[in-house]
Amino acid sequence: MAYSVNLISTAADCSLLLSLAAKENSDLEFRKLSQERQRNSYAETAVELEAELQTVNVELTALTSIIASLPDGQVKDDNITKQKKLELKQYLLREKRDNYGVVALLAKEFDQARLEKELIATQEFIAALEARKASL
Repeated sequence: MAYSVNLISTAADCSLLLSLAAKENSDLEFRKLSQERQRNSYAETAVELEAELQTVNVELTALTSIIASLPDGQVKDDNITKQKKLELKQYLLREKRDNYGVVALLAKEFDQARLEKELIATQEFIAALEARKASL
């Protein structure tokens, strides 16, 4: 983008804008580092969650078929209790997947891409200011 830096008439104004832009650049660099760490964490978590959810689904399917074939009694009641626990675990994993799974990972990647564009724009702004300051 072409900035209107030619309208700046003093080196002091350039220095002021440069210090503000440098702080913004520093903040963006920190956010970028944080985003990268979160993205890496989400990537690991997404794989683990999917694997664990598949395991719970298989266990639940097997337990459901076992319960159907059991006669009424203590063994059947114990297995129904296990089934309810697995259903709760399945529900919690699905909730966690929504917050930290593949969808959340893609959202983090999108945020990271936007942040990188902001960094580029800030660095271009700083370069334009430095060039103007040198010409004053």
